[in-house]
Amino acid sequence: MKNNVIGLKLGLVISGLFLVVLLFLGVAVDRMFTSFYLANMKTETEELASHFTVMAESSEGGTSEMIGTFAEFSAVSIYNVRQDGSVIMHSGVQDPAYQSFIRVSDVSRIFSGKKVNFLYADPAGGRYFVSGQPIVKEGKVGSALYLMASTERMDRSLAGVRNLLILSGIGAFLLALGSTWIIAQLLSRPLLQMQKATRKIAAGELETRVDIGSRDEIGALAGAINDLAVDLQRYRDTRQEFFANISHELRTPITYLEGYANVVKERLYATEEEKDRYLDIIYMEARRIQHLVDDLFELAKMEEGKITLSPEWINLAELVEQAVEKVRLKAEDKNLELYCTVEGTPHRMYTDGARMEQIVLNLLENAIRYTERGTVGVLLSFQSASVKLAVQDTGIGIPEAELPFIFERFYRVEKSRSRMHGGTGLGLSIVHKLAGLLGGKITVASRPGEGTCFELYFDLRRKPGEDRV
Repeated sequence: MKNNVIGLKLGLVISGLFLVVLLFLGVAVDRMFTSFYLANMKTETEELASHFTVMAESSEGGTSEMIGTFAEFSAVSIYNVRQDGSVIMHSGVQDPAYQSFIRVSDVSRIFSGKKVNFLYADPAGGRYFVSGQPIVKEGKVGSALYLMASTERMDRSLAGVRNLLILSGIGAFLLALGSTWIIAQLLSRPLLQMQKATRKIAAGELETRVDIGSRDEIGALAGAINDLAVDLQRYRDTRQEFFANISHELRTPITYLEGYANVVKERLYATEEEKDRYLDIIYMEARRIQHLVDDLFELAKMEEGKITLSPEWINLAELVEQAVEKVRLKAEDKNLELYCTVEGTPHRMYTDGARMEQIVLNLLENAIRYTERGTVGVLLSFQSASVKLAVQDTGIGIPEAELPFIFERFYRVEKSRSRMHGGTGLGLSIVHKLAGLLGGKITVASRPGEGTCFELYFDLRRKPGEDRV
């Protein structure tokens, strides 16, 4: 990628969030200072108005002149108002012609003994805080005193605070913008590395690995990509090997079919017995190809989820014993001891009998194929709600490093020896998928030279197709 788009997006998102936070914070601080200054000015104005009210309530001579002097000194304006709203006396800096702040409703409240406080803007655009209080003489409200204090000083202070907030916000945003760009680059760099790696993997360079040492989610994603590359590489290798095995497995019977069919066609046999022997070989090799094709189609149907089950109540002990009898001739041909043991009280099981028999037969045939001497046996152990089916042998065994992969399709253990013993690497994969479809779990334990044991576990309370909890 020429442009770091994800870094740009991360930067824009983080910067946008930071800008929103700064705006909300700036507005909140501005509201806080504004409220503080207004409350402070209200208190000062009320206190000053109270002082002037006390002075006005005094009957001493010269009070009006004193109020006027103090009003000019305090830079405020004083209005003494009658109940009808007319002005008795005015002192201070405010033009006495501006009397629009004197409202009938406020005058009525003051003459009822209450105070009023409000902000006022005169026609020239000046803003004032107004406090109105009653002047009581001889227990009766004689007039109202209005005190007007300009908010100019407060407005200048608030303007200074706002300018400081704006400059601080701009500085913080620029600092955050630089930090965000650096963070976005650092966060997006591993993602860009993983993108390049996945493109290489998609192009077939399966040896590509992502080198990211962090232990966070990015590191976990890198590890998953590496695991995927390993799996794809192994899949590619096993697939190539599978095709080589299939070619080998098909080449031999096809050669036999072609050769012996030509012998029969050209009548190159001496007796009818020899002809029948050649035809038997042709038949057996055709069956071998058919078996291989059936396994491939069976596996393909299971992987596509198109296989259907026909569950029924079966006697599992009987089914296993019948499967053992079906392979007994193969075992006897190799002089192997074949046995079947049932432990516990047999229970009927609701499952697909044909698929269960296919599992047992595949495991038994696999055990016989890789056992040259000794025993091959089936152990069936019933519990109250479960059953364990174990197929064990004394064959060549499986190396520990190979055990995690033996249920993978196309996988074959000890390739040269596997080819010598036959098989296509599909049998155990079919067993594993069928066991899962029937609600079971399969495990394997093995040691080279000592034998192998496959164990299947089924819950007798479950039915095929039910989801596990």
